[in-house]
Amino acid sequence: MIELDKIYNMDCLEGMRQMEAESVDLTVTSPPYDDRREYNGYCFDFENIARELYRVTKQGGVVVWVVGDATIDGDETGTSFRQALFFKKCGFKLHDTMIYNKGCQGAVGNNNGYWQSFEYMFVFSKGRPKTINLICDRQNVESREDFNSTKRQQDGTLHKTNGYSYGEQGRRTNIWRYYTGKNLTTKDQIAFKHPAMFPELLACDHIKSWSNEGDVVLDPFMGSGTTAKVARALGRNYIGFEISKEYCDLANKRLQETKTLFDLRNIT
Repeated sequence: MIELDKIYNMDCLEGMRQMEAESVDLTVTSPPYDDRREYNGYCFDFENIARELYRVTKQGGVVVWVVGDATIDGDETGTSFRQALFFKKCGFKLHDTMIYNKGCQGAVGNNNGYWQSFEYMFVFSKGRPKTINLICDRQNVESREDFNSTKRQQDGTLHKTNGYSYGEQGRRTNIWRYYTGKNLTTKDQIAFKHPAMFPELLACDHIKSWSNEGDVVLDPFMGSGTTAKVARALGRNYIGFEISKEYCDLANKRLQETKTLFDLRNIT
């Protein structure tokens, strides 16, 4: 039986098959896609993993799948889109297609194209998401009574409005920017022994958006332990699987050595 608040050194497919159906509120993960980085020689059975994720996800639960595409001989693989369509085939709804903007950093991709600086964050839901805590940190336009504005109606006509009447801050867009690197991805220097981390703030923002305290957060590709660390700091339970013993030991050591979360944006 799989227990809460543990990271298991095993193939995630084997691990999820030992879990009860509809036992996970949220999954936040990034698979080792398209052989973009050597991952200790391991590969994964995507289609069966997607099916198991659907089985273990609660009704109304969410899966956040962070993924990109390699460019091979000038041709982007399109793996991300194929995976998104397969998740839908399994029964998930594609709640949102989001962008993880890496700022000015990224992989070069195709030298004959523009600098690649983003990955997709597909947000899948099993039915309608049961938890939606939208982050409101985008500065709104100031309300002005004398501001002449128009709004396009459904029939195509323009309707005159009296300006904007928003609050001080509105919900953010679905393009999230995070700078990566030393003291930005994380302050935990031990974590950089893993080749492909996502920022703590990225995990934090998704965990806050799609779960509540006491919920269960899964990461089937735990890597350096970021999802577990953030889930614990935000009062959630976690379950993790990591097929590489080296990275599993790294993640567990990181959890033992770090008790707090890097607070850059009022995380807690």
